[in-house]
Amino acid sequence: MVNPIPPGASTVTPHLVIEGAGDAIAFYKKAFGAEELFRMPSPDGSKVMHAALTIGDSEVFVADAMPEMGSEGPKARGGTTVAIHLYVDDADAWAKRAADAGATVTMPVDEMFWGDRYGRLEDPFGHVWAVATHVKDLTPEELGEAAKAAFAGGQ
Repeated sequence: MVNPIPPGASTVTPHLVIEGAGDAIAFYKKAFGAEELFRMPSPDGSKVMHAALTIGDSEVFVADAMPEMGSEGPKARGGTTVAIHLYVDDADAWAKRAADAGATVTMPVDEMFWGDRYGRLEDPFGHVWAVATHVKDLTPEELGEAAKAAFAGGQ
């Protein structure tokens, strides 16, 4: 009997469609320490039909945009509505590494009312990444009070 979820896979796996998947894979290696598990090129070798990467303990799939098959990246669609959230050991260091690799910081890493150091980046291919390090455990009541204070103008 075959396991319905392949070994090492999780229930939810981001699958990024990108204009320039090969370049994106190189960027993710440099920016996030991604490891490439495998890559399946198109028959003519001009595109990445499918690739699997790991970032930390999670898999991410990457493929080139193929508009002729209804597959477009965020740049062709005018942006993305999804952010990929990375919990990491040092959000500041991860954000700096990604920025040094070519990501645009759209929200600098800072202490957030929900107990994380958190920031956001846009990669050169139009995907949004959040980096966070959990620094404080809050009860639901404490979180509610912190949110009220944050939205009232004080953190």
